Amino acid sequence: MARPVTLFTGQWADLPLEELVGLAGGWGFDGLELACWGDHFEVDRALDDDAYYRAKRELLERNGLDCWAIGAHLVGQAVCDRIDERHRAILPPEIWGDGDAAGVQQRAAERMMDTARAAARFGVTQVNGFTGSPIWHLLYSFPPNDFAEIERAYEQFAEAWSPIIDVFDAEGVRFGLEVHPTEIAYDFVTTQKTLDAIGRREGFGINLDPSHFAHQHLDAAAYALAFADRIYHVHVKDSKKRLDGRRSILASHLNFGEEARGWDFVSPGHGDVDFEELFRALNRIGYAGPLSIEWEDSGMDRAYGAQDALAFVRRTDFAPSAVAFDAAMQRALPE
Repeated sequence: MARPVTLFTGQWADLPLEELVGLAGGWGFDGLELACWGDHFEVDRALDDDAYYRAKRELLERNGLDCWAIGAHLVGQAVCDRIDERHRAILPPEIWGDGDAAGVQQRAAERMMDTARAAARFGVTQVNGFTGSPIWHLLYSFPPNDFAEIERAYEQFAEAWSPIIDVFDAEGVRFGLEVHPTEIAYDFVTTQKTLDAIGRREGFGINLDPSHFAHQHLDAAAYALAFADRIYHVHVKDSKKRLDGRRSILASHLNFGEEARGWDFVSPGHGDVDFEELFRALNRIGYAGPLSIEWEDSGMDRAYGAQDALAFVRRTDFAPSAVAFDAAMQRALPE
């Protein structure tokens, strides 16, 4: 049986969950990956009110949907980031507070711990998100980087996230870092450094999103094989490079969807990600969890796009073979 296909609700948080659930159930999704913003999954309410998370479950079930994962990307980003005014726009007011960086980071860490507790009460054992990074601004080494500072940043990440993962472990929940530019891990090398820094703890793994590899000219299928024991969840999102000698792979400080960008996110199946190879790699490593469509395409209506993406994944995903293809050609040996 092919893997369940879910819709990540982060890009739909402007819609009340009740409306989105009706749409997703009608379109034929198997479930939702609920984002911790909008009214989709409110961590504080899930902890304080037993009726809240029961009502969420009943709403999903009435529409033929399940939930295998919670998305906590926005708050997670603030745990290790260099906090600036941009974070105010993505964080709940109680996490932003007065904007003092140390306070924001501490409150974000506490909310991530609470997210593990709330997920466990909801019956979900996977939380995906970002970690933030204290060194993303040092990506291009000019003025020349102090590489001892780079190494210290991985220690800082581990110091910030180890107490969070302690709570995840205690609750029987795993965290999946969406390996992504602006995070402590964004490619093969930095993923290895991140896992090493946190002692390869079982509670800390990867939410593999191939769209963040495509415009880095990286192979998502090879990544799945390289980190097979850490692929805890998978996003289905696509990216398209449009390099013509005038457009920059660095995107020129242009917003998504602008014509002069050198790459952009597109609906699955319309970009550069080789999903067949990725799904074959997932079969090889034994990944049987959901394929969660994170739909982003500035040039396509999202209601059309969600259905188009679902049809693409249903058509492209396949279960691994249980037998060798040539087994039927072999004659049974006489007894």
